[in-house]
Amino acid sequence: MSILPYPFQHSPATLTKLIQHLLPPGSCLLCGADALSNAPLCQGCIGDLPLMPAARCPQCSIVTTHGEYCGACLHRPPHFDRCHALFPYDFPADRLIQALKYGHQLLLAPWFGEQLATHLQPSASDLIIPLPLHPERLCQRGFNQSGEIAATLGKCLKLPVDRRILIRNRATHPQAELAPKERLANVRGAFECLGDLSGQRILLIDDVLTTGATANECARVLKLHGARQVEVMVVARAFRH
Repeated sequence: MSILPYPFQHSPATLTKLIQHLLPPGSCLLCGADALSNAPLCQGCIGDLPLMPAARCPQCSIVTTHGEYCGACLHRPPHFDRCHALFPYDFPADRLIQALKYGHQLLLAPWFGEQLATHLQPSASDLIIPLPLHPERLCQRGFNQSGEIAATLGKCLKLPVDRRILIRNRATHPQAELAPKERLANVRGAFECLGDLSGQRILLIDDVLTTGATANECARVLKLHGARQVEVMVVARAFRH
């Protein structure tokens, strides 16, 4: 029996208990069948995962009619140059991300990193930087999911990963609990770059891109410190409904 067969309507703590107590080790997180070796899913569920549609904005990766730039990027281009996303942030990808972040299913992080490396082709990059957590949040969760994904992605792409150069210097309210307009103000000034990135091409890694406010603020800070290109790579992209 899968722990995630229907849209998730419980708290992260409930999800954690379901993962820990309902599924035996080596089971697919989506259907409960035997998972592949060193993978969190079975072959069938991996094959059924919906990838991002081809027609989407070249900059922010939101779905557009013919793959043209979206109105938001034309009106106010983000500081990042491009966004690469693997899955739509919808069932079942959203449940997998929740299982990683709140259910401590850490096997998902390297699997996500491998999938990103397999399916997405970023431009030439010099350095991978995971989106940082504030120390308080890191202490609560015990790990940074973006950092864990970035570690495997760096090995696959043979690129260095720097987890220290970009820090979150202010604890912010969770973005998911805020309206889109409030998210920009919430993360403004929340990040700090501790090094010189002159001329570097950065690949910024996160699990989900929703409005893009957090990635945009990180890209702004990185470019202020000399980065000439910042591309964002995420496991999932949320769509406006």
